[in-house]
This record gives sequence, C-alpha cells and structure tokens, in this order.
Amino acid sequence: MKLKDLKVVIVGGGSSYTPGIVQALIASRDRFDFSELILYDIDNQRNDDMLLIVEYQIGKEGLEHCITVNATSDPKIAFTQADFIFSQIRVGGLKMREQDEKIPLKHGLVGQETCGLGGFSYGLRTIKEILNIVEYVQIYAPEAWILNYTNPETIVSEAVRRAFPRIKMINACDMTISIEETIARNYGYDRKNWIPVYYGLNHFGWYKSIYDKSLDRDIMPEILERLKNEGLKVASFNEGDTTWQEAWEMMAKIVTNFPDAVPNNYLEYYLYSEETVEKMDLNYTRANMVMDSRERRTKIMAEKIRNHVGGNILDFNFGEHGQYIVDMAVSILNDDHGRYMLIVENKGAIPNLRDDAMVEVPSYVGRTGVEPISLRFEIDDFHKGLMEAQNAAEKLLVDAYFEESYDKALKAFTLNQTVPNANVAKKVLDEFIVANEGYWPKLK
Repeated sequence: MKLKDLKVVIVGGGSSYTPGIVQALIASRDRFDFSELILYDIDNQRNDDMLLIVEYQIGKEGLEHCITVNATSDPKIAFTQADFIFSQIRVGGLKMREQDEKIPLKHGLVGQETCGLGGFSYGLRTIKEILNIVEYVQIYAPEAWILNYTNPETIVSEAVRRAFPRIKMINACDMTISIEETIARNYGYDRKNWIPVYYGLNHFGWYKSIYDKSLDRDIMPEILERLKNEGLKVASFNEGDTTWQEAWEMMAKIVTNFPDAVPNNYLEYYLYSEETVEKMDLNYTRANMVMDSRERRTKIMAEKIRNHVGGNILDFNFGEHGQYIVDMAVSILNDDHGRYMLIVENKGAIPNLRDDAMVEVPSYVGRTGVEPISLRFEIDDFHKGLMEAQNAAEKLLVDAYFEESYDKALKAFTLNQTVPNANVAKKVLDEFIVANEGYWPKLK
C-alpha cells in the first residue's frame, strides 16, 4: 500500500456533504498524506460548483500548491491509480428522494428516504450504480479501499456482498456518532472517553452499554434516566432544525416505553409509524427542506466564488460526517485499529442472529480491513424479532433486484414493518415502478 502522495476520489463529488469530507482530509494531512483529490459525479453542473468550493477551501489553507483537485464524470480518469474512494452517491438526486417520501405518504405510510418503502425505493434505485462503481474500482484500481457512505447502507452492502464478496470495501454510517455526540453534549460527557456497545441493522439498532473510561463505569443507566426526564436538544448537527428536534423527542418517548436500551432515533419510523406520518406534510417533505436549505446555500456559495465575492463565503456545519469516514481511512493507512460502528456480515457477531445478515456492530479497522467484535451475548426476543423481520424484508428486496422479480419485491414491501397489509404494499410498489422507470430493473 502506498503511504504518501495518495489519490483520493469522492464519488458523488457534487454532494453538499463533500466540503465536510475535504475539511476532515485537510485536518488529517499529518497522518494522511494525500496530494490528489478527484470529484467524480455524473451531474457535471453540481460537480463544477463543488470544484469551486473545494478549490476555495484548499486555497484558504494555503495548500493549492500541494494538492491538485479535479472534477470528472469519466470513471477511467477518476479511478485509475486511486488509493481511497469515498462513496456518497444519491441516485436520482433530491427529485427522486422527493418521490420516495411523497408516494408512501399519499397512502398513509411513512415517507422517509432510508426507512420504510421510501428506503426500499431508494435501495432498488441505488444497487445498480453502486455495483457499477465497485466494478470500475476493480478495473482501474483493484488495490484501492472503498469507504462507503451510500444509503440505504444495509441494502447496498447486501448487494455488494453477493456480487463482489472479496472487495476491499467498508460500509459505514455516521448516525451512531451523531447520536452519541448529541447525548454527550446535552449531558456534559466527552464522547472520546466512551466505549459503546451497539448492535442492529443500519438505522435500526440499540446501545447495550456505554462505558466511560474517565468515570470508570457504564453510564447507560444514567443516560436512560436523563433521556426519559430531560429529553434531548439538537447539539451535534442541524441545530435549530425542527424535524430533527422532533426526532430527538421521539427518541425520549422510545426510551420511556422501552427503557432497557438507548435506541437509534430512526426506530421511531417503525415503532410509531402512524404518529410520525401525522407530523409529515405531503406537500413539503424533508427533500424539499434540503433543497431550500443546504442545496440552496451550496449553490449560493459557488456563485459567490465564481463572481469573486469577498468575505466569509463558506456556510457549512461540517458536523461529524466527514471526519468519521476520514478517520477510518487514516486507521487503514496507519494500521491504528480504531473502533467504529460498521455494517458487516454477521458471522456470529450477534450469536442468535442468522450468519448472513448485514449487521451494524463495533469493529476495529486496520491495514488488513475490518475486524468485527463478537458481542458474546444473545439479544432479546423483542430486538431479535424486529431485526429478523427487517433483515428478511431487505434480503427479499435484494433478491428482487438480482432476479428482476415482482413477486420478491411485493413480499419485501409487504414485510416492511411500516406497512399494515399487502393491499397497500402492492399499491405503493406499483406506483414506485412507474416513478422509478429507468432506475429500477424491470420487474417481471
């Protein structure tokens, strides 16, 4: 493995999350010596806008003579001799995310980008493109590491596991870090002192314990008590965003009703689907909010740079998103064996769950890849039952992709735990088939 003058590719380079990754790369240069950065995206306009922003970031740090930055839609240019690939694609963009959210809502179901049937729509749309990216890497940079942030993580990682079982790919989600950071900041802890034990599927899991090294004890009982009595305020990202504040309030409700573990906040969509639907606006969903906020700000920043406007141009809350994925790359490069929550094939990590489930568990990351931690305890029947149903639905969906099977897709939609019956599952599936024409495989 090359240790210096690394070539890094950001797939989905036009994403508004790219500056956070770049900021983390710059901050980590003493341990991650990269000299070339490629923004790869099929949307040339967004990619060109982001190129301006990234060049501006690097120029502000005085690194323009040390780091070359380019944008391209050509996979050969992007991936040839790459060392690390960060993948964060959104197939269909925010316009298709809007459909993912609004079509289920029309039928009284959860409308969300990674959960429920919207997540299944997004998953079927994403598999083809993520497999294409993996194939490009196999052709042009077979020794490169792929660090994947692309959602829905469990569905994507299941598809890659089947098609490329030996690929050097790490599947990660920063949501657990955001949950931990929010809890720590609200209640006066330092997350860097924590050793958390977490298990589940992506956006579908629970904390078993959180050991605080500075206090020399498991602080889970006091966190659970404070969650019930005090709730949470958004602290680590999206501060002031009312939809995220509602999510934290629902997290406190989950703990009040099920006080044995700290949940991933996304479980609200499965445990209280009717209540979450009541709060959603069919005419203005989360996709519209993102278009009007983060996407709009990104466009304004690019225009200011293009027009040589002075002053403080960068308007980002970088949060933990970029640092988390860069820290993993640093851990690979330097064989640090850092500890992360990763999506891996179970193979006994959770002893009483099927071996081929793609689960999210603590794992160590070093030069040879991922070493999942064996939890050495059996999860309870409530969590196990929820996970088994969700996992079966996701596996059926991936079956539907590879087999082009309408039958498997309908079974997956029906089994999804946000869906009350097969009638509504079929209606939403049929509507999604029309909306995703050209993106989904032709289901027979």
